[in-house]
Amino acid sequence: MNLNCIVVDDEPLALDILEDYISKVPFLTMVKRCENPIEALQIVQVGGIDLVFLDIQMPELTGIQFLKIAGNKCHYILTTAYPQYALESYDLNVSDYLLKPIAFDRFYKAVEKVHNQSKPADVPPPQIQPIITAAPFSGSPNPVQDFIFVKTEHKIQKIYLHDVLYIEGLKDYISIFTKDERIITLQSMKKMEEALPQSQFIRVHKSYIVAVDKIESIERSRITINKKIIPVGDTYRDEFFKVIGNKNI
Repeated sequence: MNLNCIVVDDEPLALDILEDYISKVPFLTMVKRCENPIEALQIVQVGGIDLVFLDIQMPELTGIQFLKIAGNKCHYILTTAYPQYALESYDLNVSDYLLKPIAFDRFYKAVEKVHNQSKPADVPPPQIQPIITAAPFSGSPNPVQDFIFVKTEHKIQKIYLHDVLYIEGLKDYISIFTKDERIITLQSMKKMEEALPQSQFIRVHKSYIVAVDKIESIERSRITINKKIIPVGDTYRDEFFKVIGNKNI
């Protein structure tokens, strides 16, 4: 289910950050960014909006006043630098309360909760299998698999395995990181691990699969890939260092 969103904030930088975050989540659609809360209130009252990201401290109309006027027409996530409003906001049935500066992982957790609340209760989330395609046969009995297709919200996307840096699990979703982009798809880490070639990828943590050839350094139980620090979990440590040991000179 796709969620139509508006962002209400009198700070252009805050609007830019949330618009960027929304663009990275497949099930969110940005309808409007509003610096004027009166304009946003009119949009909500017309209907068709599922989720409002709402600042609290704004001229003309505060976020709390906005909530009291708008009522329960949609879901609300408050975004503010002021923690003292948290208790009052939950009395108004907001879905979540995000303190600025907002990290993407915290943002994603909040919108995922709203997304799950919006799904029909009797319809389990679909498990979308990655579509695996091998490279054209070149005469070798074991052709090298060099790309996969994964389904995002609106399309099936081709991803070359040599571009993948690492994969991060996010509950029912995974994020595939390349040098140029982040692709989010509805999938389990176990299914993705089974689909990837073991000669190229290894599970190092319950939440991470890494491309072996993209590892830049290993310090104790921490891997560095493209400035990202990835932990090696206790369950996966022995197998990981066995693979790395076989590649030592």
